[in-house]
Amino acid sequence: MQPSVHHDLPALFCQLGLPSEGGAIERFIDAHRPLSLQLRLCEAPFWSPQQAQALETMMDASGEWTEVVDDLNVRLRYRACDLF
Repeated sequence: MQPSVHHDLPALFCQLGLPSEGGAIERFIDAHRPLSLQLRLCEAPFWSPQQAQALETMMDASGEWTEVVDDLNVRLRYRACDLF
């Protein structure tokens, strides 16, 4: 039996080769928000080609990373106060 893999934002950032400790994720999101609604997440100009491809694969693969990538997508487009 394979061990379960925990998929969360820190794990996603590690997969993308980005810092994930401390406030690094929030700083990244703050620095790149708001992302245009006309762009797909993987088309954002701040990703390297490898990161964009990884996100594309994660978005197309049904299951494992979908929820986490969706969370990042929403957080890059809106501030928490915009959602209420």
